Formats: sequence, structure tokens, C-alpha cells
Amino acid sequence: MSNPAQVIRPPNALKAKVGGGFGIDASAIARAEEALKAMSGQFGQWLQDEIDKLDAAQADIRAKGFTPETAEALYFRAHDLKGLGATYQYPLVTRMAGSLCKMLDDPAKRMGAPMMILDAHIDAIRAVVRDGIQTDDHPTGRILAETLEAKVAEHLG
Repeated sequence: MSNPAQVIRPPNALKAKVGGGFGIDASAIARAEEALKAMSGQFGQWLQDEIDKLDAAQADIRAKGFTPETAEALYFRAHDLKGLGATYQYPLVTRMAGSLCKMLDDPAKRMGAPMMILDAHIDAIRAVVRDGIQTDDHPTGRILAETLEAKVAEHLG
């Protein structure tokens, strides 16, 4: 028994709304890339400013204890670095901060995070920036990132 089927193709509403090039102006992208390139000389200082904030969050934990408030502050600092590392030409920082975020993502489980693993993430982020290790193509960077991720997986698993 044959069952005839009919294919219905809905109109591409997105294309109609933004145009065939999806509304992206190539010259605007080029200008944005040039602006980013012009600011790249400041990336090192901006990244260091973010690491200083991470260090301050770690110092607060040492001074006030690991509380929901200090844990959340550390999470936000890690989350900022996760988003900014690659922008500041340190994708390895993004990867390591992402691992730290994974450890702290769930507020219900956050307080069970071992300080030794949290401190290891912070120390590793500080070290790779200090030593200019930008990507996990560098053997030390790769080993650090993989080890941190394995410890997080072990803890969460």
C-alpha cells in the first residue's frame, strides 16, 4: 500500500527579514576587526586586571571562609575570564576558567568543591598568563588544562 507524501517548504522568513546576506555588512565586520586589532595592545593589562579580581576573590575566601557569597564571587570572576580569555588572545585561560566554572556552576553543589582544586585552577590561570602560554598547543598548557578538567570530572562524577 502506497502512502503519498507531500513536502511542504515554508518560506524562509529570516531571509525575508534580514536579506540574503543575513543583514551582515562585511565592511562593518572589517571595521570591528580593525578596532579590536587597535586595542590588542591593551589586552595584556586588561587580562591582568581580570586576574587581579580572581586573586581578590581567592583572598576573600581565605579571609572570610568558603561561604555561598565568596563562592559566588569566585564563580563570577571565573565566568568573566571564561568569556574574555580568548578575546584577550589566551584561549587557554578560557579553557581553564571554563573548567573552574564547571566546578562551581551548580549553586546547590558549589559548596562541595574542594579548595585544592579551586586553588589549582587559579594558580594555573595565573601561571599561564605570567609565562605567556596562550594555547593548549603548548605541552605544559595542555597538561595543566587536561589535569584540571580530569580533577573536575572526577569530583563531579
